[in-house]
Amino acid sequence: MLEDMMVLGFDDYEVQSRKLADVLEMPCCMIQLHRFPDGENKLTLPVRLPEHVVICRSLDNPNEKLLELLLAAKTARELGAKMLTLVAPYLCYMRQDKAFNEGEAVSQSIVGKFLADLFDNVITVDPHLHRIQHLEQAIPNKNAVSLTATTMMAGFLREQCKDPILLGPDSEAEQWVSAVAKPNQWTYGVCEKIRTGDREVEIILPDINLHGRSVVLVDDVASSGRTLSVAIKKCLSKKANHVDVLVTHALFANDAKECMVHAGVRNIWSTDSVSHESNIIPLNLLLRDAVLNLV
Repeated sequence: MLEDMMVLGFDDYEVQSRKLADVLEMPCCMIQLHRFPDGENKLTLPVRLPEHVVICRSLDNPNEKLLELLLAAKTARELGAKMLTLVAPYLCYMRQDKAFNEGEAVSQSIVGKFLADLFDNVITVDPHLHRIQHLEQAIPNKNAVSLTATTMMAGFLREQCKDPILLGPDSEAEQWVSAVAKPNQWTYGVCEKIRTGDREVEIILPDINLHGRSVVLVDDVASSGRTLSVAIKKCLSKKANHVDVLVTHALFANDAKECMVHAGVRNIWSTDSVSHESNIIPLNLLLRDAVLNLV
């Protein structure tokens, strides 16, 4: 029952945590975090916890957050929580799903097992699954729930653009750009990406006439922004009327936004899975339904 549930959040994700709690009509408290001079952290949770606790926090900049999840989950169990659900709209360490070189850690399976051991349920949005088909393969948990924001993204674009052409910046983006294009039967294509260095890429556009058209680059994750910036320049060189960017997870490290602006992007849009000034599509209703399906 919902009266036996509570949302716990952290200050860095307070807005989204409270939005989720509001639509679930349940209480929300922030976990108090104190950092000592030596770098260690102390977490303080509410003394009285219901049987089902939902911890809401995206796992961008993940290294300290994973340790804090360990402390929070273990403490919540000690304080009486019988069921723990992690709502992490952005799920970290999903890209490293195999050892490409001898001795490399396969982070996906290690972090996935770590989360499965701590939580009864894990809910995320558009995880970057490349060589596996199901989230349960990464998080060996009977309730590892993978949601998609593509329907909401398609609805948003329908209000913003008239008959756009959607492009995925590389082959891994095909599943997202095709899903966003499908409800409105928009034309879409996928670029070919060729790496020429650690931070340098070449983009080959698909054989689609972009002259005078509205182009939207669609991807699940934007990190350095380098690939998107090259794609923006390429589209504009083919006389696209303008180029917008729409992503699920706006990591946008360092000067990523500035690179895209310099390349000529018109708008940068994202869901609120990761807190960023480009957030325009809230995920609270999508996440609410997933949490209610657990009850």
